Amino acid sequence: MPVQSRAQIALDRPAVSILKTVALGQMLSLCICGTAITSQYLAERYRVNTPMLQSFINYCLLLLFYTVMLAFRSGSDNLLHILKRKWWKYVLLGLADVEANYLIVRAYQYTTLTSVQLLDCFGIPVLMALSWFVLYARYRVIHLIAVAVCLLGVGTMVGADILAGREDNSGSDVLIGDILVLLGASLYAVSNVCEEYIVKKLSRQEFLGMVGLFGTIISGIQLSIVECKDIASIQWDWKIALLFVAFALCMFCLYSFMPLVIQVTSATSVNLGILTADLYSLFFGLFLFGYKFSGLYLLSFTVIMVGFVLYCSTPTRTAEPAESSVPPITSIGIDNLGLKLEENLQETPSAAL
Repeated sequence: MPVQSRAQIALDRPAVSILKTVALGQMLSLCICGTAITSQYLAERYRVNTPMLQSFINYCLLLLFYTVMLAFRSGSDNLLHILKRKWWKYVLLGLADVEANYLIVRAYQYTTLTSVQLLDCFGIPVLMALSWFVLYARYRVIHLIAVAVCLLGVGTMVGADILAGREDNSGSDVLIGDILVLLGASLYAVSNVCEEYIVKKLSRQEFLGMVGLFGTIISGIQLSIVECKDIASIQWDWKIALLFVAFALCMFCLYSFMPLVIQVTSATSVNLGILTADLYSLFFGLFLFGYKFSGLYLLSFTVIMVGFVLYCSTPTRTAEPAESSVPPITSIGIDNLGLKLEENLQETPSAAL
Protein backbone atom coordinates (compact mmCIF):
# COMPACT_ATOMS: atom_id res chain seq x y z
CA MET A 1 0.00 0.00 0.00
CA PRO A 2 2.75 2.55 0.82
CA VAL A 3 4.45 1.67 -2.47
CA GLN A 4 1.23 2.31 -4.38
CA SER A 5 0.79 5.63 -2.60
CA ARG A 6 4.29 6.72 -3.59
CA ALA A 7 3.65 5.64 -7.16
CA GLN A 8 0.42 7.63 -7.28
CA ILE A 9 2.21 10.69 -5.94
CA ALA A 10 4.91 10.24 -8.59
CA LEU A 11 2.27 10.09 -11.30
CA ASP A 12 0.57 13.24 -10.00
CA ARG A 13 3.74 15.33 -9.83
CA PRO A 14 4.23 15.77 -13.61
CA ALA A 15 0.82 17.45 -13.78
CA VAL A 16 1.87 19.79 -10.97
CA SER A 17 5.11 20.60 -12.83
CA ILE A 18 3.19 21.41 -16.01
CA LEU A 19 0.83 23.67 -14.07
CA LYS A 20 3.80 25.50 -12.55
CA THR A 21 5.31 25.95 -16.01
CA VAL A 22 2.01 27.31 -17.35
CA ALA A 23 1.68 29.68 -14.38
CA LEU A 24 5.23 31.00 -14.86
CA GLY A 25 4.59 31.57 -18.56
CA GLN A 26 1.41 33.52 -17.84
CA MET A 27 3.23 35.63 -15.26
CA LEU A 28 5.62 36.71 -18.03
CA SER A 29 2.63 37.38 -20.31
CA LEU A 30 1.15 39.71 -17.72
CA CYS A 31 4.44 41.63 -17.52
CA ILE A 32 4.38 42.07 -21.31
CA CYS A 33 0.73 43.09 -21.06
CA GLY A 34 1.72 45.78 -18.57
CA THR A 35 4.31 47.22 -20.94
CA ALA A 36 1.79 47.21 -23.81
CA ILE A 37 -0.94 48.98 -21.82
CA THR A 38 1.36 51.69 -20.44
CA SER A 39 2.86 52.28 -23.90
CA GLN A 40 -0.60 52.58 -25.43
CA TYR A 41 -1.69 55.02 -22.75
CA LEU A 42 1.39 57.16 -23.42
CA ALA A 43 0.79 57.08 -27.18
CA GLU A 44 -2.99 57.58 -27.29
CA ARG A 45 -3.70 59.82 -24.31
CA TYR A 46 -0.51 61.91 -24.16
CA ARG A 47 0.97 61.58 -27.68
CA VAL A 48 4.24 60.25 -26.28
CA ASN A 49 6.05 57.83 -28.63
CA THR A 50 9.48 57.19 -27.16
CA PRO A 51 10.16 53.42 -27.26
CA MET A 52 13.92 53.87 -27.05
CA LEU A 53 13.65 56.08 -23.96
CA GLN A 54 11.43 53.48 -22.30
CA SER A 55 13.91 50.70 -23.12
CA PHE A 56 16.80 52.88 -21.93
CA ILE A 57 15.21 53.25 -18.49
CA ASN A 58 14.82 49.47 -18.24
CA TYR A 59 18.45 48.85 -19.20
CA CYS A 60 19.53 51.44 -16.62
CA LEU A 61 17.65 49.53 -13.92
CA LEU A 62 19.35 46.29 -14.99
CA LEU A 63 22.69 48.11 -14.90
CA LEU A 64 22.13 49.52 -11.42
CA PHE A 65 20.99 46.19 -10.00
CA TYR A 66 22.72 43.31 -11.80
CA THR A 67 25.84 44.95 -13.26
CA VAL A 68 26.69 46.47 -9.89
CA MET A 69 26.15 43.03 -8.38
CA LEU A 70 28.75 41.59 -10.77
CA ALA A 71 31.17 44.39 -9.88
CA PHE A 72 31.26 43.24 -6.25
CA ARG A 73 31.81 39.57 -7.08
CA SER A 74 35.21 37.95 -6.91
CA GLY A 75 37.09 35.53 -9.12
CA SER A 76 35.90 34.59 -12.61
CA ASP A 77 32.42 35.99 -11.90
CA ASN A 78 33.75 39.52 -11.42
CA LEU A 79 32.63 42.16 -13.90
CA LEU A 80 36.13 43.12 -15.04
CA HIS A 81 37.13 39.49 -15.51
CA ILE A 82 34.05 38.85 -17.65
CA LEU A 83 34.71 41.96 -19.75
CA LYS A 84 38.32 40.98 -20.38
CA ARG A 85 37.38 37.54 -21.68
CA LYS A 86 34.23 38.10 -23.72
CA TRP A 87 33.20 41.75 -23.89
CA TRP A 88 32.66 41.64 -27.66
CA LYS A 89 30.20 38.75 -27.36
CA TYR A 90 28.05 40.71 -24.96
CA VAL A 91 28.25 43.79 -27.19
CA LEU A 92 26.64 41.72 -29.97
CA LEU A 93 24.06 40.30 -27.55
CA GLY A 94 23.19 43.76 -26.26
CA LEU A 95 22.89 45.05 -29.82
CA ALA A 96 20.54 42.20 -30.78
CA ASP A 97 18.36 42.78 -27.70
CA VAL A 98 18.12 46.55 -28.13
CA GLU A 99 17.38 46.45 -31.84
CA ALA A 100 14.81 43.63 -31.46
CA ASN A 101 12.80 45.82 -29.09
CA TYR A 102 13.19 48.89 -31.29
CA LEU A 103 12.36 47.26 -34.66
CA ILE A 104 9.11 45.67 -33.46
CA VAL A 105 7.84 48.96 -32.00
CA ARG A 106 8.94 50.93 -35.06
CA ALA A 107 7.16 48.49 -37.38
CA TYR A 108 3.76 49.66 -36.07
CA GLN A 109 4.35 52.99 -37.85
CA TYR A 110 4.56 51.30 -41.25
CA THR A 111 2.45 48.17 -41.27
CA THR A 112 -0.76 46.84 -39.76
CA LEU A 113 -1.53 45.30 -36.39
CA THR A 114 -2.42 42.04 -38.13
CA SER A 115 0.95 41.88 -39.90
CA VAL A 116 2.85 42.51 -36.67
CA GLN A 117 0.92 39.84 -34.75
CA LEU A 118 1.31 37.24 -37.48
CA LEU A 119 4.88 37.94 -38.58
CA ASP A 120 6.10 38.24 -34.99
CA CYS A 121 5.45 34.48 -34.71
CA PHE A 122 8.25 34.02 -37.27
CA GLY A 123 10.60 34.17 -34.29
CA ILE A 124 9.37 30.80 -32.98
CA PRO A 125 10.59 28.62 -35.90
CA VAL A 126 13.79 30.68 -36.00
CA LEU A 127 14.23 30.04 -32.29
CA MET A 128 13.64 26.31 -32.71
CA ALA A 129 16.15 26.14 -35.56
CA LEU A 130 18.77 28.01 -33.55
CA SER A 131 18.11 25.79 -30.54
CA TRP A 132 18.61 22.73 -32.77
CA PHE A 133 22.04 23.86 -34.00
CA VAL A 134 23.33 25.89 -31.03
CA LEU A 135 21.79 24.12 -28.01
CA TYR A 136 21.46 20.70 -29.70
CA ALA A 137 17.77 20.53 -28.78
CA ARG A 138 15.92 17.63 -30.42
CA TYR A 139 12.16 17.84 -30.86
CA ARG A 140 9.51 15.16 -31.15
CA VAL A 141 6.49 15.18 -33.43
CA ILE A 142 4.24 16.26 -30.56
CA HIS A 143 6.31 19.43 -30.11
CA LEU A 144 5.82 20.39 -33.75
CA ILE A 145 2.08 19.72 -33.43
CA ALA A 146 1.97 21.85 -30.27
CA VAL A 147 3.69 24.77 -32.02
CA ALA A 148 1.21 24.48 -34.91
CA VAL A 149 -1.68 24.57 -32.43
CA CYS A 150 -0.29 27.71 -30.77
CA LEU A 151 0.11 29.45 -34.13
CA LEU A 152 -3.47 28.46 -34.98
CA GLY A 153 -4.52 30.24 -31.81
CA VAL A 154 -2.65 33.36 -32.92
CA GLY A 155 -4.44 33.18 -36.27
CA THR A 156 -7.76 33.00 -34.43
CA MET A 157 -6.81 36.08 -32.42
CA VAL A 158 -5.94 38.02 -35.58
CA GLY A 159 -9.28 37.00 -37.13
CA ALA A 160 -11.05 38.26 -34.02
CA ASP A 161 -9.22 41.59 -34.33
CA ILE A 162 -10.40 42.01 -37.90
CA LEU A 163 -14.02 41.11 -37.07
CA ALA A 164 -13.96 43.45 -34.06
CA GLY A 165 -12.79 46.34 -36.26
CA ARG A 166 -9.37 46.83 -34.67
CA GLU A 167 -7.65 46.51 -38.05
CA ASP A 168 -8.21 50.12 -39.10
CA ASN A 169 -4.69 51.16 -40.06
CA SER A 170 -3.30 50.20 -43.44
CA GLY A 171 0.16 51.52 -42.59
CA SER A 172 2.30 53.97 -44.56
CA ASP A 173 4.61 51.37 -46.11
CA VAL A 174 3.53 47.81 -45.40
CA LEU A 175 6.57 46.15 -46.99
CA ILE A 176 9.05 48.09 -44.85
CA GLY A 177 6.98 47.38 -41.74
CA ASP A 178 6.80 43.66 -42.48
CA ILE A 179 10.57 43.50 -43.00
CA LEU A 180 11.13 45.29 -39.68
CA VAL A 181 8.89 42.76 -37.90
CA LEU A 182 10.76 39.80 -39.43
CA LEU A 183 14.13 41.29 -38.49
CA GLY A 184 12.94 42.10 -34.97
CA ALA A 185 11.50 38.61 -34.46
CA SER A 186 14.74 37.02 -35.69
CA LEU A 187 16.82 39.16 -33.34
CA TYR A 188 14.52 38.21 -30.47
CA ALA A 189 15.19 34.56 -31.31
CA VAL A 190 18.95 35.16 -31.29
CA SER A 191 18.71 36.96 -27.94
CA ASN A 192 16.56 34.21 -26.40
CA VAL A 193 18.87 31.39 -27.52
CA CYS A 194 21.87 33.25 -26.10
CA GLU A 195 19.91 33.84 -22.90
CA GLU A 196 19.13 30.14 -22.52
CA TYR A 197 22.75 29.19 -23.17
CA ILE A 198 24.10 31.71 -20.65
CA VAL A 199 21.63 31.13 -17.81
CA LYS A 200 22.04 27.34 -18.02
CA LYS A 201 25.80 27.31 -18.59
CA LEU A 202 26.94 30.35 -16.65
CA SER A 203 24.55 32.39 -14.52
CA ARG A 204 21.42 34.49 -14.64
CA GLN A 205 23.22 37.41 -13.00
CA GLU A 206 25.91 37.45 -15.70
CA PHE A 207 23.35 37.57 -18.49
CA LEU A 208 21.29 40.36 -16.92
CA GLY A 209 24.36 42.32 -15.82
CA MET A 210 25.95 42.28 -19.26
CA VAL A 211 22.69 43.05 -21.06
CA GLY A 212 22.13 45.91 -18.63
CA LEU A 213 25.62 47.32 -19.22
CA PHE A 214 25.77 47.18 -23.00
CA GLY A 215 22.03 47.70 -23.44
CA THR A 216 22.34 50.99 -21.56
CA ILE A 217 25.27 52.13 -23.70
CA ILE A 218 23.75 51.12 -27.05
CA SER A 219 20.22 52.37 -26.32
CA GLY A 220 21.65 55.60 -24.88
CA ILE A 221 23.58 56.30 -28.08
CA GLN A 222 20.59 55.42 -30.26
CA LEU A 223 18.31 57.47 -28.04
CA SER A 224 20.41 60.59 -28.55
CA ILE A 225 20.19 60.11 -32.32
CA VAL A 226 16.57 59.18 -33.00
CA GLU A 227 14.44 60.54 -30.14
CA CYS A 228 15.88 63.85 -28.98
CA LYS A 229 13.05 65.90 -30.49
CA ASP A 230 10.36 63.53 -29.23
CA ILE A 231 11.69 63.70 -25.68
CA ALA A 232 12.00 67.50 -25.77
CA SER A 233 8.34 67.80 -26.82
CA ILE A 234 6.97 65.80 -23.86
CA GLN A 235 4.78 67.87 -21.54
CA TRP A 236 5.84 66.22 -18.30
CA ASP A 237 3.40 65.77 -15.42
CA TRP A 238 2.96 63.18 -12.67
CA LYS A 239 0.68 60.97 -14.79
CA ILE A 240 3.20 60.65 -17.62
CA ALA A 241 5.99 60.05 -15.11
CA LEU A 242 3.90 57.36 -13.41
CA LEU A 243 3.30 55.59 -16.74
CA PHE A 244 7.03 55.62 -17.45
CA VAL A 245 7.72 54.14 -14.02
CA ALA A 246 5.04 51.47 -14.49
CA PHE A 247 6.46 50.51 -17.89
CA ALA A 248 9.99 50.32 -16.48
CA LEU A 249 8.91 48.13 -13.55
CA CYS A 250 6.98 45.72 -15.82
CA MET A 251 9.94 45.46 -18.19
CA PHE A 252 12.40 45.02 -15.33
CA CYS A 253 10.27 42.21 -13.87
CA LEU A 254 10.04 40.59 -17.31
CA TYR A 255 13.81 40.63 -17.79
CA SER A 256 14.45 39.47 -14.22
CA PHE A 257 11.97 36.57 -14.20
CA MET A 258 12.40 35.26 -17.74
CA PRO A 259 15.84 33.71 -17.06
CA LEU A 260 14.35 31.92 -14.04
CA VAL A 261 11.62 30.42 -16.21
CA ILE A 262 14.07 29.51 -18.98
CA GLN A 263 16.26 27.68 -16.44
CA VAL A 264 13.47 25.18 -15.73
CA THR A 265 11.92 25.12 -19.21
CA SER A 266 13.43 26.45 -22.44
CA ALA A 267 13.39 29.57 -24.58
CA THR A 268 10.98 27.89 -27.02
CA SER A 269 8.39 26.97 -24.39
CA VAL A 270 8.64 30.46 -22.88
CA ASN A 271 7.95 32.08 -26.25
CA LEU A 272 4.94 29.83 -26.75
CA GLY A 273 3.63 30.72 -23.30
CA ILE A 274 3.86 34.48 -23.85
CA LEU A 275 1.74 34.32 -27.01
CA THR A 276 -1.18 35.03 -24.68
CA ALA A 277 0.23 38.48 -23.83
CA ASP A 278 -1.67 40.14 -26.70
CA LEU A 279 -4.88 38.54 -25.47
CA TYR A 280 -4.38 39.87 -21.94
CA SER A 281 -3.86 43.32 -23.47
CA LEU A 282 -7.10 42.89 -25.42
CA PHE A 283 -9.02 41.85 -22.30
CA PHE A 284 -7.78 44.91 -20.39
CA GLY A 285 -8.46 47.04 -23.45
CA LEU A 286 -12.15 46.16 -23.23
CA PHE A 287 -12.33 48.31 -20.09
CA LEU A 288 -9.52 50.82 -20.67
CA PHE A 289 -9.75 51.61 -24.38
CA GLY A 290 -13.27 50.55 -25.32
CA TYR A 291 -12.37 47.54 -27.47
CA LYS A 292 -15.20 45.41 -28.82
CA PHE A 293 -15.47 41.93 -27.34
CA SER A 294 -15.45 38.80 -29.49
CA GLY A 295 -15.91 35.20 -28.40
CA LEU A 296 -13.02 34.35 -30.71
CA TYR A 297 -10.68 35.94 -28.16
CA LEU A 298 -11.62 33.28 -25.60
CA LEU A 299 -11.30 30.58 -28.25
CA SER A 300 -7.87 31.91 -29.22
CA PHE A 301 -6.72 31.93 -25.59
CA THR A 302 -7.92 28.35 -25.13
CA VAL A 303 -6.21 27.11 -28.29
CA ILE A 304 -2.89 28.75 -27.38
CA MET A 305 -3.01 27.32 -23.86
CA VAL A 306 -3.80 23.83 -25.19
CA GLY A 307 -0.79 24.03 -27.50
CA PHE A 308 1.43 25.33 -24.69
CA VAL A 309 0.41 22.55 -22.30
CA LEU A 310 0.85 19.99 -25.07
CA TYR A 311 4.38 21.24 -25.73
CA CYS A 312 5.33 21.13 -22.04
CA SER A 313 3.77 17.70 -21.48
CA THR A 314 6.50 15.81 -23.32
CA PRO A 315 10.25 16.13 -22.63
CA THR A 316 12.64 17.04 -25.40
CA ARG A 317 16.18 15.73 -25.42
CA THR A 318 19.62 17.18 -26.01
CA ALA A 319 21.93 15.57 -28.57
CA GLU A 320 25.55 15.24 -27.57
CA PRO A 321 27.75 17.36 -29.88
CA ALA A 322 30.40 15.26 -31.61
CA GLU A 323 33.98 16.26 -30.87
CA SER A 324 32.96 19.63 -29.52
CA SER A 325 35.22 21.80 -27.40
CA VAL A 326 32.20 23.63 -25.95
CA PRO A 327 31.39 22.54 -22.39
CA PRO A 328 27.99 20.80 -22.15
CA ILE A 329 25.00 22.79 -21.00
CA THR A 330 24.11 22.00 -17.43
CA SER A 331 20.46 21.49 -18.41
CA ILE A 332 19.35 17.97 -19.26
CA GLY A 333 17.76 19.37 -22.38
CA ILE A 334 14.05 19.17 -21.69
CA ASP A 335 11.28 21.74 -21.71
CA ASN A 336 9.97 20.89 -18.28
CA LEU A 337 12.65 19.89 -15.81
CA GLY A 338 10.09 18.52 -13.37
CA LEU A 339 8.87 15.98 -15.92
CA LYS A 340 12.22 14.24 -16.20
CA LEU A 341 12.59 14.14 -12.44
CA GLU A 342 9.18 12.56 -12.14
CA GLU A 343 10.03 9.92 -14.76
CA ASN A 344 12.90 8.80 -12.54
CA LEU A 345 10.65 8.79 -9.49
CA GLN A 346 8.14 6.59 -11.31
CA GLU A 347 10.80 4.01 -12.08
CA THR A 348 11.82 3.64 -8.44
CA PRO A 349 8.41 2.52 -7.02
CA SER A 350 7.96 0.19 -9.99
CA ALA A 351 11.25 -1.54 -9.23
CA ALA A 352 10.35 -1.81 -5.56
CA LEU A 353 7.00 -3.32 -6.42
